Amino acid sequence: MNDLVVVEKIAGWEKLKALVLDSVSSPITKRVYNMALEEFLVWFQQAPRPGFTKATVSTWRVSLEARGLGSSSIIIRMSAIRKLAAEAADNGLLAPELAAGISRVKSAKSVGIRTGNWLSARQAQSLLNAPDITTLRGLRDRAILAVLLGCGLRRSEVAALTFEHIQQRDGRWCIVDLVGKHGRIRTAPMPTWVKVAIDAWTTPALVADDHVFRPVNRAGQVGGKGLGEKVVWHLIKPYAEEAGVPGIAPHDLRRTCAKLCRGAGGELEQIQLLLGHASVQTTERYLGTKQDLVHAPNDSIKLRIAV
Repeated sequence: MNDLVVVEKIAGWEKLKALVLDSVSSPITKRVYNMALEEFLVWFQQAPRPGFTKATVSTWRVSLEARGLGSSSIIIRMSAIRKLAAEAADNGLLAPELAAGISRVKSAKSVGIRTGNWLSARQAQSLLNAPDITTLRGLRDRAILAVLLGCGLRRSEVAALTFEHIQQRDGRWCIVDLVGKHGRIRTAPMPTWVKVAIDAWTTPALVADDHVFRPVNRAGQVGGKGLGEKVVWHLIKPYAEEAGVPGIAPHDLRRTCAKLCRGAGGELEQIQLLLGHASVQTTERYLGTKQDLVHAPNDSIKLRIAV
């Protein structure tokens, strides 16, 4: 059997790629895996290769390193290729021993902990105040920013938020049965000010069922369908620039939520539940608790520089 069926026959390739993408639940992971697999196919076709083997995948990894990609970018690409090999073997398109060899190709190592972007409480307030709330679009955008900052949702979760999610539990408003990354279900408490922001948008917009956030056209008319993830991503940019924090992304607001919760005395385990992290170590990375950049230990070194 030709072990290159997976990449030589485009129809078979598309079918196999679909199997890989169907094996993950996160829309973000699907998008990244799709990009990684298409990137690999283009690279594979650029020059003669010995086959879809351990040696070929090792060469692919070296090419990624040569491009100067970070460890996390290499890791996600290698993960996609391993899944491709596993699906190919399961569907009789690749010999099991070749798939096993590919699975043993070493990926990049994560070196240290990446310092994410967090906003201070003052910066977060400035961002929240940036939308023009005399317009429906501004009211909607302020509500989206409030959900990101106050409930720590991912942008995909904001786009998918419905009125069925917003319910009262234990005498307070919550976002219940929220399906997050890897299909994990959680309930996120909703601060009062977030609910106020949502009501300030939905009431004049006459939105009361299905998706909470809808498109608003230039005439100020509200559409009937939900927003896409990209809309949530792009709407933040002008407000971030206006608030003096350019370059902020939706995930940075999720980190900010965690950071502000911790700064207000929130327990680490409760913040983990709020964000829906499987591991408390992931929450610690969001918080930067392993490296305190405000009260840094080396600030106590009392040396001076003569000027």
